[in-house]
Amino acid sequence: MESIVREACSAGHILVSTRDNILAELSRTQPNSWETRSIAELLEKQHWAELNDRFFRRLAFGTGGLRGRTIGRVVTTAEQGNAPAGTRPQFPGVGTNMMNFANIERATRGLCRYVTSRFPDQRCALVIAHDVRHFSREFCDFTARIATNEGFDVFIFPEERSTPMLSFAVRHLRAHCGVVITASHNPPYDNGYKAYFDDGAQLVEPEATGVIQAAAQAQITGDHTPKNGAKITTLGPDIEEAYQGVLATLPLSDTLKSAPHSVPKVVYSPIHGTGARAIPEAFKRLKIDFSVVAEQEQPDGDFPTVKSPNPENGEALSLGVALAKKTGATLVIGTDPDNDRMGIAVRKADGDFQLLTGNHIGALLAYHRCKKLTDAGILNSQTRTRACLIKTFVTTELQARIAEKFGVRLINTLTGFKYIGQKLLRYERAVLAARPDVDYRALDHNARRDLQLQHGCYFIFGGEESYGYSGTDAVRDKDGNAAAVMIVDLLAESSSIGKSILEYLDSLYAELGYYREKLGQFVMEGAEGAAKIQSLLKSYLDQPPKSYLGRAVTRTINHATETLYDADGDVLPKELMLQFELSNGARIIIRGSGTEPKIKYYLSSHRANLTDTPWTIEHLSLIKSEVDSEVEALWSEVERDALQRTGG
Repeated sequence: MESIVREACSAGHILVSTRDNILAELSRTQPNSWETRSIAELLEKQHWAELNDRFFRRLAFGTGGLRGRTIGRVVTTAEQGNAPAGTRPQFPGVGTNMMNFANIERATRGLCRYVTSRFPDQRCALVIAHDVRHFSREFCDFTARIATNEGFDVFIFPEERSTPMLSFAVRHLRAHCGVVITASHNPPYDNGYKAYFDDGAQLVEPEATGVIQAAAQAQITGDHTPKNGAKITTLGPDIEEAYQGVLATLPLSDTLKSAPHSVPKVVYSPIHGTGARAIPEAFKRLKIDFSVVAEQEQPDGDFPTVKSPNPENGEALSLGVALAKKTGATLVIGTDPDNDRMGIAVRKADGDFQLLTGNHIGALLAYHRCKKLTDAGILNSQTRTRACLIKTFVTTELQARIAEKFGVRLINTLTGFKYIGQKLLRYERAVLAARPDVDYRALDHNARRDLQLQHGCYFIFGGEESYGYSGTDAVRDKDGNAAAVMIVDLLAESSSIGKSILEYLDSLYAELGYYREKLGQFVMEGAEGAAKIQSLLKSYLDQPPKSYLGRAVTRTINHATETLYDADGDVLPKELMLQFELSNGARIIIRGSGTEPKIKYYLSSHRANLTDTPWTIEHLSLIKSEVDSEVEALWSEVERDALQRTGG
């Protein structure tokens, strides 16, 4: 078979890297294993594109960790195994660029060995969670066995659990690291592996590089025997109760606390994912009137009722909207499979529903939380400079105006909630430096808040435009459970003053200004797609745009080469993200996705209200029309330019 591989490379059918990775894979697998038989079948049937996609590289950590296809475009007979035709294959796809047992073993051994090097005198512990995707439970159990072979005690959940629960559990159990098996809102054929450090946040530098280097050196041994008495413990309901206690700290509306019966009806859909484990229970405790979309309540890795299990897509919420119209609900909430993202649809005056963007939701929650904390006197002239909103650069600048209004700090980070988690660790360490006598993790929310307002920076709210939000530092990743509670809290507040959520949003615009964002993207899959993305990014470096829509590019920021600082004075990590600012204040940010085969374009423009008088509804309507048209025209020109750069 080796000669066939070499001949295919010589003939130009497969890449040199594909050849080398296939040969390395063949050298470690048994001659009659399903892996070897799968490679043989792909070679025999000359599935060259499939082989390149599977073997042109090793999976690498991005903003979401390790992620890729676990089921190939071409499923071999060996992979299908004993599974009936048309169902999930018996085995995950073979390939160095696939999510399979081999890559999970390397990643887990690398993670464990790096963590051991950081805590050499401690008995280390790992917490693992998994979502509803194909192979997620098998990957979870396999990860646990590999970790015990590395001498780690392991805690696992009895069934699927959300990503934020994993983050919380790492901190609550004082474990040394964590893993969640998930591909978030990706298509059903994908899966992934997110790694977390002892603070409960995803890996950042230097931990990320340390784990990657250790994983690259790790060998696949096939040895799953526990070492040094390491054991696997299944977590009980006490961890669920502790997490529900955190969610209970999030509501700020007096109406939700004192008169939950007055809150308009809500519809919730977990979209076949893990949200069904925590959100209905949280809503029951809040005593609100809600319904769950029955067709999407049960976990199912095929996500059979949607084209994509992504709550930012209106189609994924269509069943929820239908139920809301039937029950008279005013708010539809949906969460993705691992429940770290939340999207909503809200009832309009005409009875139909409108999907809000992640920027809309983030601005609403940021404003609401700042206002309620200010009204309560928690944020005041003495404390507000030690409180902050945290967002990513590509998230709406309306949050900067909100921070300015309430006198709190606004921290921008690179894309990826791990960078928000990194800031939360910084603020935690500031408290511990000032008060080494306290056990920070054992404190309740109010005690932590008071210490942050004295010695660190109190985290009011954080979020990404990609539908990820958090309102507590007890969880160090985006949290769909928390987001659902916070949006119901906002619903309670807006309804108490006689406004719909849309009217509340318009009042925010009228006061601070209108901000409009648009996400444009190109999907470029496989080995060929990855090369196109890199070529397109390089074209912006070699030939940067000089203008769009006749507006000069007045400033260009290259986050990969420039030394930039955030509002805390910390140096930002280097990442290839290009920012072009136009003479009228419009902005385009371009980056390759760290978790999907996409190049993304984040466009924005705005008109700020710098007066003390809110705009009238009529004036706001005119400004909306003007800015919306500008952003759509800008995307049309950016899109044309990108296609020319790729020869498309």
